[in-house]
Amino acid sequence: MAQSKSFWKRFVDSQIFWPLVALGLIMLFNAFFTPNFFKLEIKDGHLFGSLIDIINRGAPLMILAIGMTMVIATEGVDLSVGAVVAISAAVATVLINPALGQQLIASDKLVENVTATPLPVVILAALLVSALCGLWNGLLVSRGNIQPMVATLVLMVAGRGIAQLITGGQIITVYFTPYFFIGNGYLAGVPFTLFLVAVVGIFTWLLTRKTAVGMFVESVGINVKSSFYSGVNEKNIKLLVYVISGVCAGIAGLIVSSNVKSADANNAGLGFELDAILAVVIGGTLMTGGRFSLAASVIGALVIQSMTTTMYAIGVPAMAAQAVKAVVVMVVILLYSEQFRNVANRVFTRKEVRS
Repeated sequence: MAQSKSFWKRFVDSQIFWPLVALGLIMLFNAFFTPNFFKLEIKDGHLFGSLIDIINRGAPLMILAIGMTMVIATEGVDLSVGAVVAISAAVATVLINPALGQQLIASDKLVENVTATPLPVVILAALLVSALCGLWNGLLVSRGNIQPMVATLVLMVAGRGIAQLITGGQIITVYFTPYFFIGNGYLAGVPFTLFLVAVVGIFTWLLTRKTAVGMFVESVGINVKSSFYSGVNEKNIKLLVYVISGVCAGIAGLIVSSNVKSADANNAGLGFELDAILAVVIGGTLMTGGRFSLAASVIGALVIQSMTTTMYAIGVPAMAAQAVKAVVVMVVILLYSEQFRNVANRVFTRKEVRS
């Protein structure tokens, strides 16, 4: 009995508790107000349903949230991830269709399985460019001593221009079926994107929890000077987390472009940086850095995608959905505010005393 109470207390105090509560409340709302929300069907050996859509469409955000968690844990922020998504998508699609869409689109017949570059090279090139974007941000922050918001704002503004230059200002359409599998494929009946999230999550978890990297990241986020005097190279740690964030954005770019079978430099990844930051905050990682939880951030991303899917399912207009997100942000800020928690503790303490 004592052990179960101790486990429950640890669970309530963990970062994963409140994100799970939020996700549970959204699911409870759907159980009453969204017909067939939990209905799952098997078609052509694949699972279909609203829950599967949440996982599939939320995969890019979950991967971005993993990278953003690392950055925020060092008391930083990466505003450029949306632009890096666009750059990654542009690089991949241009390598597949170097004619910038002119030859394939001009054809009267639908061309399938056409690529100018082998798929492994396409993926590696997109991830390499994304890593270089993260390296650029990391150098500005760690070596240039520029505030993270300002440093990443540079690439946020310039990134879409770079993507436009890569695509020649066109929307690049691809007709390469193996590439479509990244964002639309199924493996063992579930979306392939779920496996991508699992691979990225497990790799990052092993890096941060089975090596000293995680401890160094939290140490830098809590106190940079103390970390320096303890022998931690805070510059290299910051450089590493921005490179990880860039690679995560590159993977998200591959998923997004594969999903829509094209690359639009203006719209690919638009607003993703704000959703990624919100997912991390919902996961309980403070903007002041320090303690972090990758699992809680992933659940935070699921909360955002579940909320978006629910609003569309009940007929909420797209513009109004942004207002609802703003309300969620306010609630999250209050829940993680020390002042709010102190007031809540006083209220509950008074009730216990009266009773």
